[in-house]
Amino acid sequence: MKRYQFNEITTMQYIFLISGIQIGIGILSLPAQLADIANTDGWIAILIGWIISITASTIIIKTMEKHPQDTIFDLSRRYFGRIFGTLIHLAFVAYALLAAITVIFTSIHITQVWILPNTPNYLVMMLFMLPALLITRNGVRVLGRYAEVVFYLTLWMPILIAIPLQKGTILYMLPILKEGWAPIFQAVKTTVLSFLGFELAFVFYPFLKEKKHAIKAMVIANSISAFTFLLITVTCFIFFSPDETPSLIWPTLSLLKTIEFSFIERFEVIFLSFYLFVMSTTGIPYIFTTIFGISQLIGKKDHTIVLLIAVCIFILTSVLYNPSFSHIQTMGSWWERYGLWGAYICPVILFIYVSVVQWFRGGKKK
Repeated sequence: MKRYQFNEITTMQYIFLISGIQIGIGILSLPAQLADIANTDGWIAILIGWIISITASTIIIKTMEKHPQDTIFDLSRRYFGRIFGTLIHLAFVAYALLAAITVIFTSIHITQVWILPNTPNYLVMMLFMLPALLITRNGVRVLGRYAEVVFYLTLWMPILIAIPLQKGTILYMLPILKEGWAPIFQAVKTTVLSFLGFELAFVFYPFLKEKKHAIKAMVIANSISAFTFLLITVTCFIFFSPDETPSLIWPTLSLLKTIEFSFIERFEVIFLSFYLFVMSTTGIPYIFTTIFGISQLIGKKDHTIVLLIAVCIFILTSVLYNPSFSHIQTMGSWWERYGLWGAYICPVILFIYVSVVQWFRGGKKK
């Protein structure tokens, strides 16, 4: 009998879950970051980052295939023993917690700046925590369904984002490779960090119903994210001048302000209200991973109590602490720093280590 038989997700839900985590908040500032490093050639770095993320995703899946019913928390103890396994367990939980905190406070900051400027910090936090509580409490199956619903509800967004293309000029993109390959390779670090989210396959893989499609699902999920990144980045590069794009904090939101309809005022507010759902598909999976990891660490099968305590801590923190934009940027830089290791470097080391150990054990799967 499968370990998570009654909490499985379909391949489509798995795809939307991973791509939803990736797109999240990074897309709001990605065009400016790429323009600052590689000018209008930054879109090429997205393609390179896409290839690297697919490679890293495949390595993770190949590692998890060795023990299909194990999460990273089980795998760490299986191969590293109780002490070192617990340390790895704690490190992954800490990483997921850092990501969750960064995403939540970034989402709150954007909401207060663009939609609810006079609303107290803790009230906005409560608005974010309510769906997080309901979805996380019911497990991965509900989380997968939520990601699928959000994907279909927001399919219209990329189409509207592309509207400013008709007012832009393609000449901003020319000539290609105007500054050579060096700036593009420097920008690759930014793009690979934008693809963060696939590393949660370490947690969600055992819940996948048809595991034989896991690699294909990861390729599709990364491709959806890459297409979204390319569309928005190229639109910003064509609409804004090469000198203007790097100076914008959130170029994607600035792009929305240029879209006008005769029957709607401040369209960007309506767009952002829907985009909050997209941002939640980034934050909630990291919250689930944190709660799931803590529950396994203390031996609790039901993570409801841990979740309730965590939600109360989040709300209490928002009462006592309202981070500035610079503090949020610092959180983001720490997340990216650990994400580079957690998503790209450590999976390679883990795959090699597990393969070598299995080889010495005669390929036996315990």
